[in-house]
Amino acid sequence: MKLPKHSERLLLSIVVCQLAGIIGSLFTVPAIPAWYATLSKPAFTPSGTVIGAVWLVLYTLIGISLYLVWQKGINKKTRPAIYAFGIQLALNALWSILFFGLRSPLYGLIGIVALWVAILSTIIRFQKISRQAAWLLVPYIAWVTFAAFLNFSVLMLNP
Repeated sequence: MKLPKHSERLLLSIVVCQLAGIIGSLFTVPAIPAWYATLSKPAFTPSGTVIGAVWLVLYTLIGISLYLVWQKGINKKTRPAIYAFGIQLALNALWSILFFGLRSPLYGLIGIVALWVAILSTIIRFQKISRQAAWLLVPYIAWVTFAAFLNFSVLMLNP
């Protein structure tokens, strides 16, 4: 049985976002025992289980957000917002490559600042199309703000 078009879009939107997480995990998972475990980390560092669960939920919310904008069609108004979304999603995966793949808290910090700016840009663009879509990205930018502070702290603790 073929899914209705809107269900296909919803599923595809969520899957694409989850794939960004999977791509990032290809660099994260091998680095955890080999490198990340050896770093000094601040006391507020969440466990890997918590981080993984949060990202699973966030990627789902991010996907639903994309779906809500995509449902408005691809046109002059939505195209720039969808491009901004794609940029922030690519920067999201890039952060794992910079921080874990290159084992560089400094490059990770630079990448996460760019990611934060791209998320804010996406929220602003999405808000003009769908307030719900924009609000679904608020937990994401809040978590990335926390992650940036954590990244900065790791950088400071590991000169």
